[in-house]
Amino acid sequence: MLIDPKKCIGCGLCLAYCPVKAISLVRGKAGIDPDRCLECGNCIRLKVVNCPGEAIYEPAGIYETPRAIRRVLSDPTTTHSITKVPGRGTEEVKTNDVTGRVCRGEVGIAVEMGRPCLGTSMEDVEKVTTALAPLGVTFEECNPLTLIMADRGKGLFDPYYRKERVASAIIEFSAEEADLEKILRVLQEVAPQIHTVFSLDVIGCYDGNGVLPLKARLKALGIAPRVNAKVNLGLGVPYVIEKEEREKRRVVR
Repeated sequence: MLIDPKKCIGCGLCLAYCPVKAISLVRGKAGIDPDRCLECGNCIRLKVVNCPGEAIYEPAGIYETPRAIRRVLSDPTTTHSITKVPGRGTEEVKTNDVTGRVCRGEVGIAVEMGRPCLGTSMEDVEKVTTALAPLGVTFEECNPLTLIMADRGKGLFDPYYRKERVASAIIEFSAEEADLEKILRVLQEVAPQIHTVFSLDVIGCYDGNGVLPLKARLKALGIAPRVNAKVNLGLGVPYVIEKEEREKRRVVR
């Protein structure tokens, strides 16, 4: 995003709309720091409603550059061309009861890095993915981050995007439930090396007796999980629960 100094009247209304304080007033005119700007679109939406001079604009061709990843992972109104959903990750990680991505005996992991008022660098994201890759995890195919990896086996991103910053990014993958301790240990080790915050989502399935084995496993590791569920819980028939059933369906397809 940029601000046309000829149109800007210096009212300062746009300053409060930038979550990372990339907009500032200099000599009575607002300007955007391109390094801090995450291309989240907050200010351009302000233009439509409140900018008196209609001075905020998107430069032509800007999203044909590495900055395109900023828009995809920072603007909640943008729909990814491949995942077909808006946002930083995929919807399945939050709707597993009807998609069956994670089966019994498995654990789904989502590492949500950054927050709208802080952001995260792709270099920090890569520190986490390269730490996880040696465990043999399979990064989610339909996640925007996975799609820009140059080497998924090593968790390395294409250098074209490595210097970019985004509002938030979600690293998604699934693994065997028995590997949970190793995964958590790696995340604890890499946490002090990054310059942002992250939250950890752990997805599991209830067994046939209505017990969530994952909860006891986390408790044994000294972690008290906050059990969350989305509003669709119980409203749909599980697509698949057992790994064997899932593999059969893949063969059929």
